[in-house]
Amino acid sequence: MALPLKDSPHSFGVGSILLHWIVALTIIGMYPLGLYIGTLTYYDPEYQTIPSWHKSIGMTLALFVILRLFWRAFNRTPKPIPQPQTLQSITKIVHALLYLLPVITLLSGYMISTADGRPISVFNWFDVPALPALIENQEDLAGEIHYWVATLMVSLAGLHALAALKHHFINKDKTLIRMIRISKENNL
Repeated sequence: MALPLKDSPHSFGVGSILLHWIVALTIIGMYPLGLYIGTLTYYDPEYQTIPSWHKSIGMTLALFVILRLFWRAFNRTPKPIPQPQTLQSITKIVHALLYLLPVITLLSGYMISTADGRPISVFNWFDVPALPALIENQEDLAGEIHYWVATLMVSLAGLHALAALKHHFINKDKTLIRMIRISKENNL
């Protein structure tokens, strides 16, 4: 029996699980890479290569984030596992932010990288064209937004992971299992 691509009322399908983990793990890896870039000086040997990797991975991540947003828009999600109304509300807010914050982070990263009018070379395979600078000191302002939004995003992702572990080990429900195990029967 083939594994389900789409979600069911009780479990996530292959599409949602793969997109979730690709985006999550890429974001988690990009954050320390971005912090490391902030420590580089012009004379560091990695000054050209590491930022280029960060930009290329960021543009690739943008494609996955767009795909994930479309997937979410056109694919029903499983019913939430019952919990108190307050926690349901908090969960909805955090999930909405975990969709919004990557978009803001990626857009601000694009604005940093293209403020000088140069395109972003993605792994030297193709270029993402630059738009003209939209505001004065765009690189600096976008850099501040990029840092703080990325920090908030990674912090929320950490809380999200802790909540999933709480559900698994304390509540003993299937919240975490639904995002790490693909069910052939789609009835976790």
